[in-house]
Amino acid sequence: MSEWATYTISEVCRRFSSGKGITASQIFEIGAYPVFGGNGIRGYTDTYNFEGECAIIGRQGAYCGNTKYFCGKAYMTEHAIVATANDEHNIGYIANLLSIMDLGQYQGQSAQPGLSVNTLSKIELKLPDKETQDSIFSLLFSLDKKIALNKQINARLEEMAKTLYDYWFVQFDFPDANGKPYKSSGGEMVFDETLKREIPKGWEVKSLGDWAEIRKGTLITEKTANTNGDIKVISAGVDFSYYHDVANRPKNTITISASGANAGFVNFWREPIFACDCTTITNSVIGRTLYILNFLKIVQDFIYQQARGSAQPHVYPKDIEGLKIIVPPDLLLKRFSEFVENWNLKIANNEKQNHHLTQLRDFLLSMLMNGQVSVAE
Repeated sequence: MSEWATYTISEVCRRFSSGKGITASQIFEIGAYPVFGGNGIRGYTDTYNFEGECAIIGRQGAYCGNTKYFCGKAYMTEHAIVATANDEHNIGYIANLLSIMDLGQYQGQSAQPGLSVNTLSKIELKLPDKETQDSIFSLLFSLDKKIALNKQINARLEEMAKTLYDYWFVQFDFPDANGKPYKSSGGEMVFDETLKREIPKGWEVKSLGDWAEIRKGTLITEKTANTNGDIKVISAGVDFSYYHDVANRPKNTITISASGANAGFVNFWREPIFACDCTTITNSVIGRTLYILNFLKIVQDFIYQQARGSAQPHVYPKDIEGLKIIVPPDLLLKRFSEFVENWNLKIANNEKQNHHLTQLRDFLLSMLMNGQVSVAE
């Protein structure tokens, strides 16, 4: 076990300072370099003011004190503190250590709470030697890389499913009897009075409520839930709210947030869940559920528009039941399912692996950072 010593942040950092301001007009959804603010990435821009590896600490906002490791080129704003290490220390190790220290507790109590560079620079850190820091960061970084790779693979698989759905069921260029794109090859189209547009001959248009099981969630609160469980409770947000020990919906369930600022948000869960303040959509055939999911993603903006109520907007199950969906022949749906069910299974396996890797990383992080275990162990 290496010797540990105590330093202030200013003693181990070559740089510990905020970035510079940037105007909103210089920030875009797509750009060459990420722009880091107090809550993480604000967008992208065409210039950068930092290159290398560092720890980024959010100075203000909802995630004040949040710390992450970064390597590359980026634009750091005045709401982000940038820390780089001197030659005797590893900034990746320091970033991981700071991430579990609840730096938000040091924010001031002014009208605009925030973290002071001067205050943080005086915080003491207990650190091992450089070689040990390097070994610990290498282990943690390898886990982060695997988690990130799985996320990239999943994003690609989801994009493939979206592209296939669009090509076959929006453009109607599914393979015809001769293997050629149906509509582009002159396949017969008929006008549908309900949709007021053409669809392939022989296809149907149904209300979603006639083609899927649509149900309202069951009320539960964080006080009444067993939060020591591992079942995610799905409420009105864009992510799960907390945990419970019992599920009331199976895996491969679509949810639509029922109320609040995110009323109408469409999500999909590849694990059993407890549905609370949301509407759920399922079909006994997984391929059909995935078909419905892609349809709902396309009409996401329309679903948002169904929210009613000024104080607390709501989207109700009946709003979803009435949506009109194009239903292709069973044979074509089966062919679609052969692709997307396989991709969905791969995504589910990657999500499960990431869950275990994240648990392992979090466990190792606290143990390694206080010297309870070593990398060799």
